[in-house]
Amino acid sequence: MFSGAQISLYPMTDDFVGVITGALGALGLYREKLRIETDDISTLLVGPPEVLFPAMRDLFVAASASGKHCVLHATISRGCPGEPDDPICVSPSLGGPRIPLDERKAAALAAISETAKSGQPVAAQFSLYVMGTDDHMDEIYGCIDFLKRSGVFDHSKHFCTKLRGDAAVVFGAIGESFTRFGPPAGHITLDVTVSANSPSAA
Repeated sequence: MFSGAQISLYPMTDDFVGVITGALGALGLYREKLRIETDDISTLLVGPPEVLFPAMRDLFVAASASGKHCVLHATISRGCPGEPDDPICVSPSLGGPRIPLDERKAAALAAISETAKSGQPVAAQFSLYVMGTDDHMDEIYGCIDFLKRSGVFDHSKHFCTKLRGDAAVVFGAIGESFTRFGPPAGHITLDVTVSANSPSAA
């Protein structure tokens, strides 16, 4: 399977270069477990979800520690039939039989209940797209039910769900949404925007 994210980080400050380059140090722990490619629009992170989401979290928390308004946008995908399998993406959370939806929701809730807090409050919105299955809305509604019980659900918006809370729990909830819903070996995509230190938080 192939899994990864195209991410772009936007610090709202004159010193945006300094904030970005400083935050990149947070990826040091993950560089041997991810394939990382950067161009003038975004950075590609390729690897298993259990590495991918902590790496994005730590990058964003490091940037947000500047106190400046920071936004991260990510397009995240797994199982795309147009991408070749990559050994770096092998993960115990992907593949295998699909267990009942209620069991997956319970497992997702248990996982985020054990998440250590980062101390950085964030807001986020994201959309889950379950591709190529007739029961995609059952999976999406199941994910929304999980989010409503996750402790970081804020409210539903047109085309997306808004979350608010500690960065570690928010990224954890998004990661659980990515791995627990939809076929285990199926094509799943997320569109994610995360914001911290916004002057217009509401």
